Amino acid sequence: MYYNNLTMLADLYELTMMQGYLLTNTHEKQVVFDLFYRTNPLGNGYAICAGLEQAIEYIKNLHFCESDIDYLKSKGIFKEEFIEYLRNFKFQGDVYAIPEGSVVFPQEPLLRVKASVIEAQLIESALLNIVNHQSLIATKAARVVYAAGGDSVLEFGLRRAQGPDAAIYGARAAVIGGCKSTSNVASGKMFDIPISGTHAHSWVMSFPDELTAFREYANLYPDMCILLVDTYNTLKIGVPNAITVFNELKAKGHKLANYGVRLDSGDLAYLSKKVREMLDSAGFEDAIISASSDLDEDLITSLKSQGSKITLWGVGTNLITSKGWQAFGGVYKLSAEITENSVAPKIKLSENPEKITNPGIKTVFRLYDKKNNKIQADLISLYDEKINENEDLTIFHPINTWKKMTLKAGTYSVRDLLVPVFLNGQCVYDSPSVGEIAEYCNNEKETLWEESKRLVNPHGVPVDLSLKLYELKRDMINEIRGE
Repeated sequence: MYYNNLTMLADLYELTMMQGYLLTNTHEKQVVFDLFYRTNPLGNGYAICAGLEQAIEYIKNLHFCESDIDYLKSKGIFKEEFIEYLRNFKFQGDVYAIPEGSVVFPQEPLLRVKASVIEAQLIESALLNIVNHQSLIATKAARVVYAAGGDSVLEFGLRRAQGPDAAIYGARAAVIGGCKSTSNVASGKMFDIPISGTHAHSWVMSFPDELTAFREYANLYPDMCILLVDTYNTLKIGVPNAITVFNELKAKGHKLANYGVRLDSGDLAYLSKKVREMLDSAGFEDAIISASSDLDEDLITSLKSQGSKITLWGVGTNLITSKGWQAFGGVYKLSAEITENSVAPKIKLSENPEKITNPGIKTVFRLYDKKNNKIQADLISLYDEKINENEDLTIFHPINTWKKMTLKAGTYSVRDLLVPVFLNGQCVYDSPSVGEIAEYCNNEKETLWEESKRLVNPHGVPVDLSLKLYELKRDMINEIRGE
């Protein structure tokens, strides 16, 4: 927590391989690694990439301090030559990345690392840890926000997250994914994101009666007066007491805004409809009805289908822990070796077609329909390929090649998704604020067709290979297998 130097956040095999590269004098060999994932989480039609700012901070601060050196020495498996090399270790490579908040799809590189093999190998696990976690929570948040259908969603998961860092960075990712605020004050401070909250049942129980508790809270916070009404009896006691306090605030001359009630138990659909009737009858038609209580996208969808009157959703445990999908599944694979005169593409084969990697140095082109700016497809290409929007473009499924699509000249636009982040070890990218990333993410989601946003059986967005990359991959597979 708040620890800038995460150099030792590595799996042991990264360090043993690094020593092996040094001792075999191959450590300066230039290579390219891709960080990508294979399956959209949660059965979703897309994912939201997040964590780039923290990845940048990690790489900027890479260095082995004396306590790190002493610890590695004590293990008895590292030679003095390697230990001395680590004293002056510094990342000097290039990193290209898809910006945070972008809509992304399986197989396409979220990050592309070009560096000496000893540098590129070290950063594998830390990059995966950062990007996998935040991308998972941002994607879960996007699903919850979609289910809420325009209502505000607040992230309330601090107490149920798997540790402080998961809570802090999970809240950041949730706001990127579309949550309006978080209850996590540390995240609010660190990332300048909105914070929000009401009060607990213990506040009500700490006073002689509920009405007194509500009055004291309203006196303290008349402009953010959301009252938790289910401590004793929601409809018979809680809501009538809240209405009494709202009337008292009006009598004192307060212009009520950002006020209402919170439900945290019971049949939320039934209760919210009854509460709405009571508030409206008392003249508080604009009062908020918020809810918490183990919500997720499925329950929110169900409640809205039942005519629930909830308009503000506090989502905690099931968001911050990504209920239903425990890990993002990102991987980090070698794709090329580089010499002064050539690029040697690398490929990993598998009996599972989806696990065969795409060789070479690649980029990702996003193809939009010019009429409505919706995503037609993504095209993974070799980095030196170009697309002319004034020519017809035929793309095809990388496995089921009979699935083809031709985009007519002038009907589509192209965007290269990967942008430079580090060049020769120097950071050349200014990370936007979390608020700016969240706004960008919201715009990104608008480029999806509605069929790709639905929570159940979404339409998949094509992610195809350019003809040149497809032929390279095919030829390498045939050569390795002797065909």
